[in-house]
Amino acid sequence: MKRLLIVSNRLPVRVTKRDGGLRFHKSSGGLATGLGSFYKAYKSLWIGWPGIAEERLNKEDKRRIIERLEEDNCYPIFLTKSDIENYYYGFCNKVIWPLAHYFPLYVRYDKKYWEIYQKVNKLFNKVLSKIATKEDIIWLQDYHLLLLPAMLRNRIPDASIAFFLHIPFPSFEIFRLLPWREEILKGMLGADLIGFHIYDYVKHFLETTHQLTNYDYEMGYIRLDNRVVKVDAF
Repeated sequence: MKRLLIVSNRLPVRVTKRDGGLRFHKSSGGLATGLGSFYKAYKSLWIGWPGIAEERLNKEDKRRIIERLEEDNCYPIFLTKSDIENYYYGFCNKVIWPLAHYFPLYVRYDKKYWEIYQKVNKLFNKVLSKIATKEDIIWLQDYHLLLLPAMLRNRIPDASIAFFLHIPFPSFEIFRLLPWREEILKGMLGADLIGFHIYDYVKHFLETTHQLTNYDYEMGYIRLDNRVVKVDAF
């Protein structure tokens, strides 16, 4: 039976450390709430950050976290304070989020944000490549991991990869303001199936892809050089 691998920035379980002891809590937020019970209905594994900086953990802490999360069908990816500050609070929240919501004046184009964003996506790819097989269905989540589909495709060419964006995809006129627009777009196109909330976002993505890559599309299908990508609203 195929496994469903859900990959997101945060796990549905959050880890804290107080007085030298580890504590495990249910994560808040729409993604964890929406998929928290769904993924347990399948043979699945959820991969993501457990919510605590790596510097606060020793080897024994990490071992305990891995063992405890295994009970919830989860696998942790450990991030440093620098990763969290520049990848999550930096590139995700100060670049992608405001641009996607049509607030370009609030975007901070910081090269370090971009470098750490790439680093974290590579880390997710490295860990996932050790876990995933071409028999699995891999479901990548949201704007934190826009580069991961293509990275994973390079590691596992025959993998079944889906990607869902939980925020708007803006019009081409807005998206082209992003200095790393082509890298982001090519990253997303590593998936077999790309999902958005509404058809306006589907249309924006298809038009942006055509403008930046010249790939043709028809009826929601983008024809790449060696495969086809389906884009739809869910």
